[in-house]
Amino acid sequence: MTHAAAVSAEPDRGAKAQLAGTLRAGRVYRREDLVPFSKAVDRHLRELVDGGQLTKLAPGLYYAPRNSTFGALPPDDGELVAAFLRDKDFLLFSPSAYNSAGLGTTQLYNCTLVYNHKRHGVFKLGNRQFDFRMKPRFPKKLTPEFLFVDALNNVRELAEDKAEVLARGRGRAASFDRQRLQRAVESYGTVATKKRLASWLDV
Repeated sequence: MTHAAAVSAEPDRGAKAQLAGTLRAGRVYRREDLVPFSKAVDRHLRELVDGGQLTKLAPGLYYAPRNSTFGALPPDDGELVAAFLRDKDFLLFSPSAYNSAGLGTTQLYNCTLVYNHKRHGVFKLGNRQFDFRMKPRFPKKLTPEFLFVDALNNVRELAEDKAEVLARGRGRAASFDRQRLQRAVESYGTVATKKRLASWLDV
């Protein structure tokens, strides 16, 4: 390498080191978050990915790996989804959570549901698959009543026999606090779920 080339390479290495220095293990970054730290951000991002300092999760989305005694840890789902959406207003859960609603659902699901106001569709982020669904309303956290109502909303998508799930639902409905269940169905239930619960509860 000539002296001139070595001199010109020096600032570039410094810029890359500055960008690397901003990274915090376990954090998820969007490309736009890192632009202020480099005038050649795309090249530096490629180099950091090649060097193992970053993992590319999706176009424009990166993860600074965090290691444990058992190896590299995956990104936190909540932080990953928040970075992808550029928004923290979402509800993230696995359909396996329906198992706690007392409908006899026992299947385990690989896909994670994300109820939100911005994106719709199934996206692969890293090694995980997320099913983003735009909803006008959803609770800030899961409740038994919401899971019960939402499982009925999505009964056609469940792996279990629909007739058996609905039969268990009819018997289970009366065990919930009536007011909380009615608030949940009014806020989050589909038209079909509202009619079904109205008949079960003799509303």
